[in-house]
Amino acid sequence: MTPIPRRARRQLSPPAAALTRATGGGLSRRALLGTGLAAGSGLALTACAPPAPPSGGPASLDLPQDVSDEEKILKWANWTAYLDMNGKETRSPTLEAFIEKTGIEVSYSEDIDDNDSYYAKIGPQLRADQSIDRDIITMTDWMAARIIRDQLCQPLELIQMPNVVNNLLQPLKDVSFDPGRQHSITWQSGFAGIGYNRDKIGRELKTLDDLWTDDLKGRIVVLSEFRDTAGLVMQSQGVDIESDWGRAEFESALDFIEQKIEEGYIRKVKGNSYMEDLTSGNAVAGITWSGDIFVLAFDTGDPSWTFTIPESGGTLWSDNMMVPITSTHRRNAQRLMDYYYDPAVAAQVAAWVNYVCPVDGAQAEMEKIDPELAESPWIFPTAEFIADNNVQSFRVLDADEDIEFADLWSTKVMGN
Repeated sequence: MTPIPRRARRQLSPPAAALTRATGGGLSRRALLGTGLAAGSGLALTACAPPAPPSGGPASLDLPQDVSDEEKILKWANWTAYLDMNGKETRSPTLEAFIEKTGIEVSYSEDIDDNDSYYAKIGPQLRADQSIDRDIITMTDWMAARIIRDQLCQPLELIQMPNVVNNLLQPLKDVSFDPGRQHSITWQSGFAGIGYNRDKIGRELKTLDDLWTDDLKGRIVVLSEFRDTAGLVMQSQGVDIESDWGRAEFESALDFIEQKIEEGYIRKVKGNSYMEDLTSGNAVAGITWSGDIFVLAFDTGDPSWTFTIPESGGTLWSDNMMVPITSTHRRNAQRLMDYYYDPAVAAQVAAWVNYVCPVDGAQAEMEKIDPELAESPWIFPTAEFIADNNVQSFRVLDADEDIEFADLWSTKVMGN
């Protein structure tokens, strides 16, 4: 399928109608916020606790000399479709405004396809004290916990970051994997569930079982992040993924996924590049991330792209900005992090990426951009929305389980 050219931009954000249609034809009354951000997203994020603190205590770090005063540059690695972009995805209004305001030239790259593959690339270099040529990396909670545990990132000077101190949602200020937010700052949060093209399929998909039909065989993509794909399958098998389940429950989910690959239902197991299959038409449905589908609906001009949380439940995660241990531009990085915690800037980004916004005050600013988006539970969810849809965080794995389960996933699923 040749993508339809991007439609004319409505003020600062994609039209709220694109988001509304992408959620299945309208937001239910129960899904609307009806409360302020602090009582909405804050409580919602509290309902899905992040990983426990990494084992071991902090040690003194031999940090490289920071040359931010002499070198007004910054290199930021992020995921695809994760920043406000204009035209043919070549520039970001908020990033350009930061460059003009600070004089810091920012090189922004969509380097990260999934956590494991990116860590496999940069981890050995960081452990060898070699530069990875990046000053900010954006990693999911569980990987952030590993990086902090292995002392591969730099501590942050919160005193230099007043917007972060004042506007980071209260439940995110003292997360268990990074107490006091000494090493990481939330970029965005989001949901994993079912993404699909309603018109091409001709029906609604409400459960994971709805994916495994003959007409969708070979046209399904699933995420290479096992905490999302295996997590959703485990939920469909009746597992409370926040509880004390073990290897047997995990392997049962992997056996099911492996079976669907062998039977030809699943086309690919991919990281963020799964979007290419959906855009080209090689796939029409899959286990996806929420914001990606909303962006896809807008970018292709096809409002039939839909995201839904399966009846058995979905997952909630957060990605975090971190400064790698070898960066020599920490203070430039901190200025950028702090800039994106200006509520007006955060609202502009949220209006484009349609992920859960971690910035207090952004919902009020979104009212000025697009009142309908300010009511979206996908951007500003309430605790009720989280509970009603059985949205959970994949339970924390200890170091041994992390290795064991990653090996099982690689052998049983990624090896196919």
